[in-house]
Amino acid sequence: MREDFPRSVAKELDAADPLAHLRDRFVIADDDLIYLDGNSLGRLPAATPEHLDRLVRQGWGEQLIRSWPTWIDWGRRLGDRLATHALGARPGEVVVSDSTSVNLYKLAAAALDATGDRRTVLVDAEEFPSDRYILQGLAEARGLTVRTLPSDLDEGLRTDELRAALDDDVALVVLSAVAYRSGALQDMAAVNDAARRTGAVVLWDLSHAVGAVPIELTATGADLAVGCTYKYLNAGPGAPAFLYVRQELQASLRQPIQGWFGQRDQFTMGAAYEPTPDLDRFLVGTPPILALAALDPSLDVLAEAGIDRVRAKGRRLGEMIVDLADAWLTPYGFRVASPRDPDRRGSHVSLHHPEALRISRALAVDGRVVADYRTPDRLRLGPAPLYTRHVDVWDAMSRLRDLAERRGWERMPGEPSRVT
Repeated sequence: MREDFPRSVAKELDAADPLAHLRDRFVIADDDLIYLDGNSLGRLPAATPEHLDRLVRQGWGEQLIRSWPTWIDWGRRLGDRLATHALGARPGEVVVSDSTSVNLYKLAAAALDATGDRRTVLVDAEEFPSDRYILQGLAEARGLTVRTLPSDLDEGLRTDELRAALDDDVALVVLSAVAYRSGALQDMAAVNDAARRTGAVVLWDLSHAVGAVPIELTATGADLAVGCTYKYLNAGPGAPAFLYVRQELQASLRQPIQGWFGQRDQFTMGAAYEPTPDLDRFLVGTPPILALAALDPSLDVLAEAGIDRVRAKGRRLGEMIVDLADAWLTPYGFRVASPRDPDRRGSHVSLHHPEALRISRALAVDGRVVADYRTPDRLRLGPAPLYTRHVDVWDAMSRLRDLAERRGWERMPGEPSRVT
């Protein structure tokens, strides 16, 4: 991309964008505010408020408990929709429930309990912190060892590094399909194959991948996975997460939180816990129906878009960020801190700068561009293909360049806050 890349080219790309009309399916309260944080919290689908209002007024207000025959299977129904449109899985392999962290705990504990005398858990040194903390707790309770794999902060974990670490003592491998900080994209098929050859199980965290890149859980031979629904899936802040268990493993794994929604013949209220033979055994308690319901309108938009078209646009937007950063921001101390090969990168791009925290604050206040900061010195830019335009990326990078030229971050505080 030339340094004089004009804004008119971005407008031409938008005019030819087959997903452009989907922007109107989201609430855009301020058209001058550029939102590049879809990898943290997706925008509100325009259909969601009415959908939830109808549920509250009719399902809850009028029908009361008579709605439960419909509600009780929503986690499975939504899971099947996710399986079809976002995860490349079979019906009955995905359920929406709990949080990503709770689901990771459930599946990690179940996998560890089923792996005999193996004593080692492998995890990327740069894995999302919650995942690492949960594994540390499980290992301490069971007397196991957690080994962290060295991982490049920008490029992510190399598959050959993982292969070298696998041996007959490794029970479980936990990795993110897309790294939360750099956006580095893992080769899921290669990782699954390497682990299976040594008898280890891989548990994938799909939180920064689902809804942005095509995931083929069945085709890549995945066994277990978890992920959230509030990023590229736009289901709302704190929306319930999902878990995936390959059909052939479901009856042999027993999760540690033995709640009544996982019980066979649930409403007989039996004295002893006897889990269902299928995916429901990974459920725990009564699902949060209002929170679950918000996923439906967002999946309607994703289904209309098609994940392959979402991925194609996400690649273009990411390449624009990389190219404009090289052309416009390098003289001001910025460096691309994500894989440059778009085949090795999800839909967000990180930029390194020593003042990344203050820059993110100034960009939001002065530039009206919402991005986010990740330690130690990364500015993370997360365009969401369903509603981010090419011209949004061009304008955001132009505003960032203007900020850099005048060192507009210098008046901003540099102390970390509760939320970054």
